[in-house]
Amino acid sequence: MATFTFELVSPERVLYSGAVDAVVLPATEGDMTVLAGHAPMMTSLKTGFLVITDTPGNGKRILIRGGFADINQNGLTVLAERALPAEELTQEVLDREILQAEMQYDASGDLATKHAAESAVAQLREAKAALNY
Repeated sequence: MATFTFELVSPERVLYSGAVDAVVLPATEGDMTVLAGHAPMMTSLKTGFLVITDTPGNGKRILIRGGFADINQNGLTVLAERALPAEELTQEVLDREILQAEMQYDASGDLATKHAAESAVAQLREAKAALNY
């Protein structure tokens, strides 16, 4: 399978930089899979798991909370507002993320912001259930 360059950056650190076979993005329009040769585009991201496949049958999951993805002829770059590798997720971390999203919902009077926060809470609760917490 053809590979392409992928970089995942959060405000705290670079979480991944290298060649990959595929990346599944939690795009706001719906999950999308990026492969080598993908058409250039930009998309915003919602809360959910980003899955990196760097070898066949091996996927690395990273929970992201918002951001942007830029797909171009050089590869894929994701700028995540917040990113947490699955191996760093604990019940306490997920509970804290849910609380932060709920506080964003409560603090906002903007309907779009409330909807995004409500969606984030739902995605984080799904992540918590998927990890059996």
